[in-house]
Amino acid sequence: MKHVVLGPAMRVAFLPRVSGLRHVPPTGPVILAANHLAFLDSFVVPLMVPRRVHFLGKNEYFTGEGVRGRATATFFRSVGAIAVDRSGGRAALDALDTCARVLERGGVFAIHPEGTRSPDGRLYRGRTGVARLAMRTGAPVVPMAIEGTDRIQPRGRAVPRPGRIGLRIGEPMDFRGRDEGTPRGRAAREVTDEIMEAIRKLSDQEYVDAYAPPPDGAS
Repeated sequence: MKHVVLGPAMRVAFLPRVSGLRHVPPTGPVILAANHLAFLDSFVVPLMVPRRVHFLGKNEYFTGEGVRGRATATFFRSVGAIAVDRSGGRAALDALDTCARVLERGGVFAIHPEGTRSPDGRLYRGRTGVARLAMRTGAPVVPMAIEGTDRIQPRGRAVPRPGRIGLRIGEPMDFRGRDEGTPRGRAAREVTDEIMEAIRKLSDQEYVDAYAPPPDGAS
């Protein structure tokens, strides 16, 4: 998908510019934490990072019926998506366990800490799953800023139009031991806020200290 099917076509259509790629470790576990502007973002990060990248996809992408449903499920699995039940509670913990297993095997996991696409191009408060993963596995967090995807795929547009996109990559952040001697919930909030500040500096977005409202049909 990256090198033969989607990759070449996306590079021609979107002329991606990447800076800071040297900050992505060539081996070992790493969490890629990026802002979220459009549905296309989940394909931009795997395209631009040379390693195989895993990310969460809503369970509906994997459970469709008929030829179209099976084709959709095959496609998302092929690009590294992992099915997640977003009903909350036990399902959220199961998703965290799945992500942790990817990292414990030395893999790369990409996450949008905002949890859903920004409704207006601003950067919203991050959810703490990214911090809990980092503290649990010891994997470094590499902050990223995606640019331009909201222009080429605005809300309501299923197929993105051609246009230039970019990815700015920051230095790895190490949060090992941050929950030692500190209540885990408080440590997770502090670490998440630090990650979001790193993303804000890369993206130069206006920050909103509130969770982004989920749009209809949110990814």
